[in-house]
Amino acid sequence: MAHTSLSLPKNPNKGVDYTNAQTRVIYLAGGCFWGVEAYFSHVYGVKSTATGYANGKTENPGYYDIKETGHAETVRVEYDPERVTLESLLKRFFTIIDSTLLNRQGGDVGTQYRTGIYYENESDLPAIKVAVAQEQALKNQPVVTEVQMLHGFYSAEDYHQAYLEKNPTGYCHVNFSSLYDQPQLQKKEYEKPSKEELKKKLTPMQYRVTQFGDTEPPFRNEYYDEFADGIYVDIVTGEPLFLSSDKFESSCGWPSFSKPVEEQRVKENEDFSFGRIRTEVKSASGGSHLGHVFDDGPAAMGGLRYCINSAAVRFVPLDKMEDEGYGAYIPRLKK
Repeated sequence: MAHTSLSLPKNPNKGVDYTNAQTRVIYLAGGCFWGVEAYFSHVYGVKSTATGYANGKTENPGYYDIKETGHAETVRVEYDPERVTLESLLKRFFTIIDSTLLNRQGGDVGTQYRTGIYYENESDLPAIKVAVAQEQALKNQPVVTEVQMLHGFYSAEDYHQAYLEKNPTGYCHVNFSSLYDQPQLQKKEYEKPSKEELKKKLTPMQYRVTQFGDTEPPFRNEYYDEFADGIYVDIVTGEPLFLSSDKFESSCGWPSFSKPVEEQRVKENEDFSFGRIRTEVKSASGGSHLGHVFDDGPAAMGGLRYCINSAAVRFVPLDKMEDEGYGAYIPRLKK
């Protein structure tokens, strides 16, 4: 196996709550599974990975059997399609393998090191065929990555699971450099402008709402009846806050959401104003007053209602999200 000196980046899946995610699974064979597993475990939107042996002739093979049993070293990739698409995963897969090599990757030779894409659901096949065709268009030699329905996946021995996490200086053929292009790993500061800059940038209503906790009139605000696809960001800093896919009609007269785009994007504080106990919602980076959160939202969407002032946010439509730096959230809008 070839040694890779490039270290893995911070795992963007740490702290991501996948509890209610409707995940899917794809199986990828790319030579030695140590590096392939490490790579995909660090792709945002991947809930879990496991190494194993797939599409061979026997049941329950061990590591030292597979050069005779026809199994391929394979990684089971469980992912949330709202965070990362199958198309994106396959594009990344082809960046870390040589799809024109038969029964070999890096310095590893044998049928167990062949490349393959194995699927459980027929609905995945069209996307797989497109990905293979796109890969072939980039190559002068035939792409030999096999595409098959999964016929048995057997977990590898414990010492093969998360091998490079346990052995950071271990050997593999995978180059991890393309992991660093993920938007979730690009440090972006959402800095709050000065008081003078804010007064120039914001309307009087936006300034009073975000800086002094004022409330705009119900039904007479910009976004209460806006349901186009896109993302709502802090009017002060541009920090991403809420997705249109989590917006619902509440008849309260203000934009209502079931949850923030990510929990760490907002902060909640007890609010004792007007003789009531409420939970105030502020943006994490800019400290902008956004509104309040209540527990009378739709049960099917989690039961919460984030009641947000239109004056505190700016709507970025889907067709402009990529250009404005919010492209990482697009898969979550395409349900």
